[in-house]
Amino acid sequence: MYKLNLPAYEATVKKENGKVWIFDTIRKKYLVLTPEEWVRQHTINYLVTEMKYPKSLFRVEGSLTYNKLQKRSDIVVFDRTGKPWLLIECKSPTLKLNQKAFNQVAVYNMTIGAKFLAVTNGMAHFCFEAGQPGQAPKALSHFPHFE
Repeated sequence: MYKLNLPAYEATVKKENGKVWIFDTIRKKYLVLTPEEWVRQHTINYLVTEMKYPKSLFRVEGSLTYNKLQKRSDIVVFDRTGKPWLLIECKSPTLKLNQKAFNQVAVYNMTIGAKFLAVTNGMAHFCFEAGQPGQAPKALSHFPHFE
């Protein structure tokens, strides 16, 4: 897989039926290892081990409805009261992050309502404080520290 701009970790992987699978410690199951999943698992690991986010407050690949369409958010971290706190959109390391990715996380947040937003491809990470409706998001230099 790809070397990312996130701390390396010992991912639990296995090969089965001609595919490589990675263990997701949040969902507690193996998933087909795609470039996007590689980024998602590294991001989760970074937030849990380095930034000390509680594992119990993560939701990974959760469903949401926007304009009557079923979508999936990559990572949502909740605050200790159960409110969405950080919404993260993960992309493959081979994809250059563009306005489409930022629009996607902003649109998803219209339903989710997280305080912070992030878009990452494992190489570049863009984090924002969402602000109030109608206000432009405020750029952050790093993932927010968990409160």
